[in-house]
Amino acid sequence: MNEIFIKQNLAPNVWLMGIYSPLVAKKAKPGQFVILRVTQNGERIPLTIADFDNEKGIVYIIFQVVGKTTSLLSQLNPGDRVIDFVGPLGMPYEHSPEDKDYLFIAGGLGIPAIFSKIKMLHSQGKNIDIIIGGRSKENIFFENELKKYCNNLYISTNDGSYGKKGFVTDILNELLESGKRYDEIFAVGPVPMMKAVVDITKRFSIKTLVSLNPIMVDGTGMCGGCRVKIGNEVKFACVDGPIFNGFEVDFDGLLKRNSYYQDLENISYKEHKCKIGLGE
Repeated sequence: MNEIFIKQNLAPNVWLMGIYSPLVAKKAKPGQFVILRVTQNGERIPLTIADFDNEKGIVYIIFQVVGKTTSLLSQLNPGDRVIDFVGPLGMPYEHSPEDKDYLFIAGGLGIPAIFSKIKMLHSQGKNIDIIIGGRSKENIFFENELKKYCNNLYISTNDGSYGKKGFVTDILNELLESGKRYDEIFAVGPVPMMKAVVDITKRFSIKTLVSLNPIMVDGTGMCGGCRVKIGNEVKFACVDGPIFNGFEVDFDGLLKRNSYYQDLENISYKEHKCKIGLGE
């Protein structure tokens, strides 16, 4: 159980892993996530289920090395095991059967959160457009995989090294200003990006869903660490989400909460890198 079967480097500090967990794979649905632990005394981190194979019992995750735990995870190889691999957690993605035209927007490391959804919608004959973005060409991955399941794939890079120079919101604005319309828009990525997407789609009154990844500890609604204000209510992203109506999300509050432990996380990561440098 929890053995790593596949490991692939997708971009600088971005890794794909296929982990053998037949019970999770059997129950997994698009939109859900897992919480894993790399070491016995390590922290628990939530990661989106990028894809899953029910028959082979493999769950695919994609992560970026940004701290101590993801650094430790990236050092594991096929044949190694993670200590804990809990899931599937969260509410799965739901869509209206009447909707036909979809736009998915993934900024930064948002691609894992849209892949299984577009595969499902493609199998149902839906029309799907996708916008992905990154800092530069080297940060763009899964391009060929996404093309298999969509009508149009638009790419932006901040520095203009690939696709359109600018942000995913620039392409979104151009599409909507040109008269393009969708039954649903789904955005995932950095919080400022999702907020910018919602600011645009509100003007056109297009239903917009976002997938949130706030601070999370247990993943079962007990700790309250992942609480986020949705409309006039407080919701827990781990059990009520992670997908919410973008028009109702308090993005400013979410940004503030996500920054609470950044200093401690940076200290922990620096100490970890120092130990690696000393060969410990």
